[in-house]
Amino acid sequence: MVCGGTGAVGRHVVRVAGGRGHDVVVLSRSAGVDLAGGPDAALDAALAGADAVVDVLGTPTLSARGSVAFFTATTGRLLAAEHRVGVPHHVALSIVGIDGIDAAYYAGKLAQERLVASAAVPHTVVRAAQFHEFAGQIVSRASLGPVTLAPRTLTRPVAAAEVAEHLVGVAEAGPVGRAPDLVGPADDTLAGMIRRLSAHDRAGRRVVEVRLPGRYGAGLASGALRGGPGAVRGRLTFDDWLGSAARVA
Repeated sequence: MVCGGTGAVGRHVVRVAGGRGHDVVVLSRSAGVDLAGGPDAALDAALAGADAVVDVLGTPTLSARGSVAFFTATTGRLLAAEHRVGVPHHVALSIVGIDGIDAAYYAGKLAQERLVASAAVPHTVVRAAQFHEFAGQIVSRASLGPVTLAPRTLTRPVAAAEVAEHLVGVAEAGPVGRAPDLVGPADDTLAGMIRRLSAHDRAGRRVVEVRLPGRYGAGLASGALRGGPGAVRGRLTFDDWLGSAARVA
């Protein structure tokens, strides 16, 4: 079972799991299940018989209050239903290096991690670095004409397709509480990624790097989001990803 199965990572999870012979079901509103407030009976019926639930849901908000509300509500309902029907493994995707950044979007992810860790359902939390795809997302969200504002971010980006491979492997292995973190093969900056994305696509985009204020901005610029020394390293660099099948898959 995949929650968020049409997103940047979720679609790859569906593809990878299906390629390994798993019977994959995507939990979605279109399938009659709404985590935001649908009936418990529909959720229970959808989860019954699942060997594992991989939760890669996300929200575009940068509001700490909004992020906490979203992840608390969706994760809480999901865990409660899993407990009722006896799902043996809950896998949650989170973000490397966010322990000291309890602000903005990351506040919701930390709240989610705490919920998962305290639940009765056997679980695994998987932290990954920012995705290569994040560069394009910032272009679509933070651009005015040909100009894009890029938050100063020191990261070690990884391809969403490799995150999916890691998640499926974790789901197959059974609950361990906390899986090894996954980061990309090389250090990078978000501004640098967007500039190279623009050059590759011949977009002629001007990228202005800005230091965001507060704990969130300090966390982005600190290098914490590169992960620790014990993290698993992905194989595909951002530059190789730009022209690869993983970008368009």
